[in-house]
Amino acid sequence: MTTEGKEVRNSSASLRKALALLTVVAEEPGNGDGLALVELARLSGLNKSTLLRLAAPLLEENLLERDHETGKFRLGHGCLRLGQSYLDRVDLRSVANGELRALMRATESTCHLVVLSGHDVVYLDKVEDEATVRMASRVGATMPAYCTAVGKAMLAFSPEEVVAPILAGELVPLTDKTITDPVLLRADFEAIRRRGYSIDDRENEPEVRCVAAPIFGHDDHVVAALSVSSLSSRMTAKRVREVGPMAAETSLRISAKLGSRRASAKLAKLA
Repeated sequence: MTTEGKEVRNSSASLRKALALLTVVAEEPGNGDGLALVELARLSGLNKSTLLRLAAPLLEENLLERDHETGKFRLGHGCLRLGQSYLDRVDLRSVANGELRALMRATESTCHLVVLSGHDVVYLDKVEDEATVRMASRVGATMPAYCTAVGKAMLAFSPEEVVAPILAGELVPLTDKTITDPVLLRADFEAIRRRGYSIDDRENEPEVRCVAAPIFGHDDHVVAALSVSSLSSRMTAKRVREVGPMAAETSLRISAKLGSRRASAKLAKLA
């Protein structure tokens, strides 16, 4: 291998380690105070000198910041700038926001906009009725796809090459209601396709029920999902049957705005 090739390989390895370092800080198990050098070294598996070398450019670009008094590392405001820049370019978010707010007012429940990323879902937007109990979810957070209403709504309409790896993975029960049998999940997906919306019956959080519906893009492929979430004491089985069709119709309107002919045809039939 040439000297140039070795330099490229070493640079790539350093970049991966630096990105992994950011991930460790982002997933800090504490209360947001940051991680001390010794903690960060332990969690990242890096020695202190390597860690400080990798952290230097991240500090310069404000992707990391270090408290002058405690010496602890936290994510810097550069991460917020990058994240906001990404969100600003997601047309889906701006297209869906008005519909989400209308659905929130109609259901008096928290509504989310979510996309699929690998085996997880990522929350892009959240609108909530501040007069009711607030949900713990937050924009940018991730959750397993198989046990969330939004995840199941998207998987039900996704191609097999997307679904199969997820169902073949480790399906950890998050509550005693979580469906972890791939056969039962596939049966659930079939039911979702029939009725047009999915249900998370306390499968992700023990006291929360959600309904969700898929959102399709201009090519009629599923690109996202929206959900309506509330405490199970408010989101009763009867309420699920009322809210589900409302969520499904809202998702059709968003899909139509994104150019989905499939959604436009269904809306025409509802008119």
